[in-house]
This record gives sequence, C-alpha cells and structure tokens, in this order.
Amino acid sequence: MGSFRYVASDDHWEWSDEVAQMHGYEPGRVVPTTDLLLTHKHPDEKPVVTQLVEWVRRHGAACGNRCRIVDTGGAVHLVIVVGNPWYDERGEFGGTAGFYVDITEQAEADLQMRMTDAIEAVSARRAVINQAMGVLMLRYGLNADSAFELLAKLSQQSNIKVRVLAERIVAHAAGRKALCEDATDAVNRLLHTAQSVSMQPSG
Repeated sequence: MGSFRYVASDDHWEWSDEVAQMHGYEPGRVVPTTDLLLTHKHPDEKPVVTQLVEWVRRHGAACGNRCRIVDTGGAVHLVIVVGNPWYDERGEFGGTAGFYVDITEQAEADLQMRMTDAIEAVSARRAVINQAMGVLMLRYGLNADSAFELLAKLSQQSNIKVRVLAERIVAHAAGRKALCEDATDAVNRLLHTAQSVSMQPSG
C-alpha cells in the first residue's frame, strides 16, 4: 500500500515510494504529473479514469475505484485507489490525498482458486460418468464409446442430465463386492425406468 497527494494550487502530484514502484519507477526518480498518471492507465479504462481525475482536480470530490495500471515494464497491476479532499488553513480546497492498494497477487490467487475449483468440479463429473460407463460396459459387454453413447441417449430420452443419470447408475451398483445379478438387474431396471426415476429427488 502507498499514498498519494494532489496539490491543486500548482497542479502537481506526490507519490510515496510504494506508489512510484507500483508504476515501475525507482523512488525519487520521477515527478508525477497528470499526464504521466494517465499514461499508466490501462487502455480499456483510460477514458473513464481521465474523467474521474479531472473531476477530482476541479471539484475535489472524494473518489474510490478499482482500476488497472500498466507499469514501465508493461506489467498490469490491479489496484484500489481511494482519495478524499483536503483543505488548507483557510478552509479552502487544497487538493486530494489518499492511497493505492495493489491487489494483483490476491486477484490472481482468487482466480487460480476459482480455476482449480472448476477443474476439480469437471474432474468429479467426469469421474462419475466414467464409473457409470464402466457399469454399463460390464453389464452389456460394451466398449467405452458405446457405453457413453448409450448413456447420452438415455439422458436425452429421459430428460435427465448425463451426470445425474450417471450418479444414479453408480449408486444402484454401489455397496456390492461385485457386479452380481442383483446389481445388474437394478441397473437394468434403472435404465428402463429412467423417466420415472427423473421425477425423484436427485439428493
């Protein structure tokens, strides 16, 4: 986190070392200006941020937004910027002061977590479908392609999602040491009564 300050009397900006580094500069090596500030805004957001900056400069309004900045090396940082007006000893508007918070790492971690959760969910769905295909392959002597085709057709005809139908097939075959006649009969009944099963809660 770093701080900034805008001084309206001579239209200049001040950055803390941390904010300078967010923009890719060594501390004390650059004097921030409005033009420099805007050159670092992400192209997709520059028009909106330009209007916001002008509003703050002219009216001294409080501001707060999440935006992207592009540092001198081309890296994109996701930052939260919060600012509030400050007033001089005469009570006149002096400028705006506030802070930047770089949340890039947090956002990337959140994205990675969401991607991992999505991948795990897809893997779980695939796993139960593969298990159901295995049941059908053993029961009817099918290969993998034929087992999936049968599962897909049953899903379409019964208006039950493939995953839900697969879960029910696996549930019927579960709890037995082998796919005995009772188990195959149960699966067979399920396949032939898929439409009625679709009316039951999936749990």
